[in-house]
Amino acid sequence: MLTKILVLPLVGSVLTLTALAASYGDDADHATVRVLKQMKADKSGGLYPGNRDPLLPGALMKLPIGSIVPQGWLRNQLLLEAEGMAGRLAEVSPWLKWESNSWADSEGKGHSGWEELPYWLKGYGDLGYVLKDEKIIREARKWIDAVLAGQTDDGWFGPRELRKSLQGKPDLWPNMVMLNVLQSYYEFSGDARIVPFMARYFDWLSHRPAADFGAGYWPKLRMGDNIETAYWLYNRSGDKKLLELAARMHANMADWVSSMPNWHNVNIAQGFREPGEYFLQAKEGKFLRAAEKRYDEVIGRYGQFPGGAFAGDENCRPGHTDPHQGFETCGMVEFMHSFELLTKVSGDPRWSDRCEEIAFNSLPAALTPDQKALHYLTGANMVQLDRGNKSPGVENDGTMLSYSPYRVYRCCQHNYAHGWPYYAEELWLATHDAGLCASLYAACEVSAKVGDGTTVNIAEKTDYPFGETVELEVTPAKAVRFPLYLRVPNWCGNPAVKINGNPVEVQASPLSYISLTRLWRPGDRVSLELPMKVSVRRWAKNKDAASIDYGPLTFALKIGERWEAYGGQGDWKEWEVFPTTDWNYGLVLDEKNPASDLEVTRKTMPAAKQIFTPEAVPLEIRAKAKKISAWKLDRTGLAGALQPSPVKSNAPTETITLIPMGAARLRIASFPTVGDGPDAHEWIDSAAYSNKQP
Repeated sequence: MLTKILVLPLVGSVLTLTALAASYGDDADHATVRVLKQMKADKSGGLYPGNRDPLLPGALMKLPIGSIVPQGWLRNQLLLEAEGMAGRLAEVSPWLKWESNSWADSEGKGHSGWEELPYWLKGYGDLGYVLKDEKIIREARKWIDAVLAGQTDDGWFGPRELRKSLQGKPDLWPNMVMLNVLQSYYEFSGDARIVPFMARYFDWLSHRPAADFGAGYWPKLRMGDNIETAYWLYNRSGDKKLLELAARMHANMADWVSSMPNWHNVNIAQGFREPGEYFLQAKEGKFLRAAEKRYDEVIGRYGQFPGGAFAGDENCRPGHTDPHQGFETCGMVEFMHSFELLTKVSGDPRWSDRCEEIAFNSLPAALTPDQKALHYLTGANMVQLDRGNKSPGVENDGTMLSYSPYRVYRCCQHNYAHGWPYYAEELWLATHDAGLCASLYAACEVSAKVGDGTTVNIAEKTDYPFGETVELEVTPAKAVRFPLYLRVPNWCGNPAVKINGNPVEVQASPLSYISLTRLWRPGDRVSLELPMKVSVRRWAKNKDAASIDYGPLTFALKIGERWEAYGGQGDWKEWEVFPTTDWNYGLVLDEKNPASDLEVTRKTMPAAKQIFTPEAVPLEIRAKAKKISAWKLDRTGLAGALQPSPVKSNAPTETITLIPMGAARLRIASFPTVGDGPDAHEWIDSAAYSNKQP
């Protein structure tokens, strides 16, 4: 049975396609199908906390933490995190030592009084809540109870040294992170202490002079985190003084609306979202557009390679745009969090696409497969992860690329852990018309209120991003009518939907949502097909390099890996990774049909706990390539900088194997192309070419 589609006129920015009545039952239960380019934000019928007046409503709303139970490969990432650095970081980090820790002291005195403990707890607590791991939850609660017990009479909390540490002004930054910890804890537990605790602190903030919000380096650039928490608290307390405070913070922090105020990679990944958040209060489109402009600016100048990140190791530097540049691990997870927040504010599906690109292609390779060590920087082209100094190839001195549980900047060591838990919490979102939206795809189970308040359980079975099919089994407590929204990614041009085995005729364009509204009964099934195809991206701003995509995954050369331990002991070893096979290949592509010679091989999904490894990942692509003999390591031990494509090569054509770049710790994902036409040039020896680079 097909559902016929009536195409209606374009209204604003939302394209609506409404299905004619289509019966799926004897009681003339009709399904209405719509396609929306952007989710509508309004206040009608929502069953979960949204924004109070006078804030604009967000387009989508987060479900209570614990509503979504991740399964499949995503659950395995979380379990590896619990068994690895995030779950056991106290074994190696002196900043997490409980004894005499100023975050645990009732008078805020002691050691480790900055961002490290809140950073770690931000991910650690959510990891426990998502996995429902009682041991982790108890440990997180121990720290949270100590923080709550240490609040002063005037509302301050945390290490006392922070109150005047910025030339007599307070360092507000670490407390911003701890407020995120408390937000998650409240969303999971409903602990009645949290809202009044936060209200007392924000009352203290409201009495601070305006200059305090622009004090220091980190606070003024990341004050958007405080604004987001002020809105969160306002939506639960209704105290309009919080909106006055948010306006003062916005007015006196770094200006992300007019231009890029700072080029530190984590500041950008975290700070660029602030105008989008403030849009909810300002109600002017320029603020939401500013977040998009800042994203486009940094990606346009420094992100011209695959993986979803940009060249910021640790600051973006003019001329340093090659894919061998790195991106901080904590920049990755902050970028993902920004995308998740902006999805809810705007209802624009492109933010979910951007979140997936980082999550699938960059984050897994930032850690060892067992997640017991990480490196500071990850790039699209990295062929040797040794402990040697890469400066000035990357900005900072020291070991930036080898994997270590100790020898990395402690920001990433403590902060990376919220990446996968936050991702799992955002798989499904609530809508203002009492429905549910599949915003990010992964195997999971979700339980939520819909329609008239009836609880529905949806079991999602999928191998996505390694598979094309998403199967949903819908089990409401009773028959209930509500809309079910399915995101169509940017790379998918021809999605297909079935309800209970019956095709639904729907013409959904990339970057849209398919809405299915019907009377849902226990046992109803929805099948979403997201057909993947191989495509080639060209990076005109970066030497016209090429990268190969299949669905949401970008592919990298499969390079043999030799892992050598160089430090540490027991479970906490430090690792260098060296190539055992050649990496200096250029792609041979058909000019008229670049993807024509690319062959995809799909394997059965493995039982392996870690799917992001060369051995376990179930997808490979065969491609034609030639070696470029002059392409070598540069003087800092990085893959030599790209040179303009096409290049000449007299080497024989070979068939190379590509794997998803998230599974490739050693990787070439941004390739030169090889040709023999008049525009092809000789590749200059990498050492000589690199001497010409900034």
